[in-house]
Parts: sequence; structure tokens; C-alpha cells
Amino acid sequence: MTNKILFPAIDLKDGQCVRLKLGEMDTATVYNDDPAAQAKAFEEMGFEWLHVVDLNGAFEGQSVNGAAVESIIKATKNPVQLGGGIRTLAHIENWLSKGLSRVILGTIAVRDPELVREACKFFPGRVAVGIDAKGGKVAVEGWAEASELGVIEMAKRFEGAGVAAIIYTDIDRDGILTGINWDSTIELAGEVTIPVIASGGLASLDDIRRMTQPDAMRLEGAISGRALYDGRIDPAEALAILRGDKQ
Repeated sequence: MTNKILFPAIDLKDGQCVRLKLGEMDTATVYNDDPAAQAKAFEEMGFEWLHVVDLNGAFEGQSVNGAAVESIIKATKNPVQLGGGIRTLAHIENWLSKGLSRVILGTIAVRDPELVREACKFFPGRVAVGIDAKGGKVAVEGWAEASELGVIEMAKRFEGAGVAAIIYTDIDRDGILTGINWDSTIELAGEVTIPVIASGGLASLDDIRRMTQPDAMRLEGAISGRALYDGRIDPAEALAILRGDKQ
């Protein structure tokens, strides 16, 4: 039994469930035009959490796919975490009041780390930080801009702040099924006490098995998108591995 969580991802663009390659909006593949039905399907497969991203919101700095997110929250009993375009305390309060379990702060965590600390005080256990990296540096504004900030340097800013989790995405692997960047992810998890969730490139059951290894003990889990939608990962097998019922 590893207690690791596999988070199925619903990325929203123009009200539809899509997957991007390397974070480029013009590479979107539509997998479902009914996000609520997709959320319900993931619940019925046995998943216990849901990871949702408002892609338009990430670029525009405010919620764009709000109606779709609300439909997801209503459709599933599972806890839902949301990132993309959440930039103010008012945004955070609004979403948490609508039944969201956890918000993910990305760009604003780079621009205004104090807001993250404040949010953690107001909403303990319900604020996560998204660290999206390209070439080891943190990217912002829907991954459209690079910063000079290093991943570990950024993560350490939030030690002791009460951040529920860090979602670490390697943009260079996202959506192209090359496998998670385990070296960087495990290095990050070893440098901070905040639980780390791996994201970007999860490709096969080998990645699921990798999560159960002793050096990955600090990981809370991983996010899967394209591999689930394309059928490369069987949900029942993946969840059995994480439960310890299967090798």
C-alpha cells in the first residue's frame, strides 16, 4: 500500500476536454465535449481525485471555463483541484465556496508569493502551488513566459507557509508521452517538506510503478492526461499497482 494518488486530468479549452502538446494551445486534441460526463466517467473508473486546468484562464489571467468547472464539481463526488487563471484572493474564495477542494496557484505564486502565504492562512489545506518548468526554470502566464527562477528556489519560498502540495510539471515532456522526469521530480521532493505531485509526460504503467519505489516516498502522486485518454494506461491496473495489489 503506497497511498499514492493518480490524478486524472481534465484540461479545459473553449468548454471542451482537450490535451495539448508541450503546452501549445494550437496543438489541442479534443477528447470530450462534455467535461461533466468525463468527470463522472473518471469517478466510475475508481479514481478518487480530479485535476482540472482552465487553459484559457491560464493565458487570460481570469476564469474563462467557469461554467464547465462548475458542471464538473456538480457531476462528481470526488474532490477537485483547479488551476489556471486564479490570481486573487477573491478568485480563490469564489472557487472554494463553489465546492472546489483545492486551488492551484501558478503565475501568481511567482509574481506575489505573499498572496500565497495569505491564502494558506485563510484557507488551510486548500491551496497548492503549481511549478511549471522549462529547462529547469519556472514558466508563467500559461507557460508562455520564462522566468529566471529555479524550481527548487521557488519551492523553498513556500516552506512553512501551509501549502498543501506542489504540482511540478516538466513542460518539455507534457502531452508527448515520454515518461515523467523522475530525476528532477524526486530531487525536488527531497528538498522540501511540502508533498510533491508529478506532472508532465506520464506514459505507461512503468511510470505508475516508479511512484511506488522507496526514493519516491515523498511524492503525493502523479497526474495523468493523454495516456489515460489514449488508452495507454488501464485505470484498473494503475490503481491496483498503487494499492499494492499488483506489481
